[in-house]
Amino acid sequence: MVFLPPQADARQQCEALFTRIISEEGARLLGWRDVPVKSDAIGVVARSTEPFIRQVFIARDVLNEGQFERKLYVIRKRVEKAIRESAIQGRDYFYISSLSANTIVYKGLLLPHQMSAYYQDLKDERLTSALALVHSRFSTNTFPTWPLAHPYRYICHNGEINTLKGNMNWMRARQGRLNSELFGQDLAKLYPIVSEQQSDSACLDNAVEFLTMGGRSLPHVMMMLIPEPWVANPQMDLDRRGFYEYHAAMQEPWDGPAAVCFTDGKFIGATLDRNGLRPCRYQVTTDGLVILASEAGVLPMDVRKIRQKGRLMPGRMFMVDTVQGRIIDDEEVKAEIVSRKPYRSWVTEYRISLDELPDPSNVPQPDHPTIRQRQQAFGYTVEELKMVITPMVVEGQEASLVDGHGYAAGGAVRSGRSCSSSISSSCSPR
Repeated sequence: MVFLPPQADARQQCEALFTRIISEEGARLLGWRDVPVKSDAIGVVARSTEPFIRQVFIARDVLNEGQFERKLYVIRKRVEKAIRESAIQGRDYFYISSLSANTIVYKGLLLPHQMSAYYQDLKDERLTSALALVHSRFSTNTFPTWPLAHPYRYICHNGEINTLKGNMNWMRARQGRLNSELFGQDLAKLYPIVSEQQSDSACLDNAVEFLTMGGRSLPHVMMMLIPEPWVANPQMDLDRRGFYEYHAAMQEPWDGPAAVCFTDGKFIGATLDRNGLRPCRYQVTTDGLVILASEAGVLPMDVRKIRQKGRLMPGRMFMVDTVQGRIIDDEEVKAEIVSRKPYRSWVTEYRISLDELPDPSNVPQPDHPTIRQRQQAFGYTVEELKMVITPMVVEGQEASLVDGHGYAAGGAVRSGRSCSSSISSSCSPR
């Protein structure tokens, strides 16, 4: 599903570039389809920035499902970078909503009731799906745009990621050490993994997509990115704590008040932030329908058909496996994931504690006469020395408001989302 410039010449240039990269990646283009839309069903502002929407079809040929999804991922990343660096007029309209054999995303600068009125496909009885991920929200910090509509390719959420800047910096810092047997030489084509010119939701989606394409299951990835509160939690199973401690060394939590819904076309579910600062409720009906939403009563439902209902607790996960046709609760899915590898043993064997470090007396001492020069070279300030470093030296702890030593380090970088409504569903043959 591709957003293209409304100008015919610019659109043809984008499609030509897309076609060239498909060929260079050894794939086969089957063709393009104009997505039928009804422009007079949406508002004036939305029409003023409305893209031309087409679908591109690429042959799977001899590739298995995983290989095909990774190839589509590489093609998409290459096309995005090429369009961004081109001189094509109207390239700001260009955006690939989805490029997958498992999911298709209909999104835009739309209100909920405008979705089916605008996208004529959604009225077609031949378009069926076992699942749908739908979200409508308003923009918090930026002006609404079509690409910033939810959901993204894997996730949507009703909140924000407060640790965004640090998460993005660490993702960029690790690019130089990444390697993958699945991607091989294609790995370099994926950089940057997370683009800075987008919202916090889109950045999280980039991270989810990369880790999933790298060979992990979707629930495994969500446990890595949004972990439970495991530190100093005596009630947590030791194997699960070992899983979180192991992954904490390779990926910082994407923290913030958020109920994150996710799907790859087979799994669909949600996980709640570790503090439980956003609502998330679910209902299961007697005829096998599962509804999960931010609040109860989002969809009309006969109470006599409700077989089970509840709310998602902090740090917990609710998931449906559409292949097996069943709900997998938090305990089952996490127990299965943490048992795949000996994470606890790895942490115990390879972790180095402070007690195991060499005797300080045997460590070369610093050159005190040049300490001022070195502090200036590395950007130390008087405030950091007094409010951060001194408490660490004197009391062996981080500075905080409660101990009178200044401020707690941290910050929030928030990006906006668009006033939008959208649908991500699993594909089925027409």
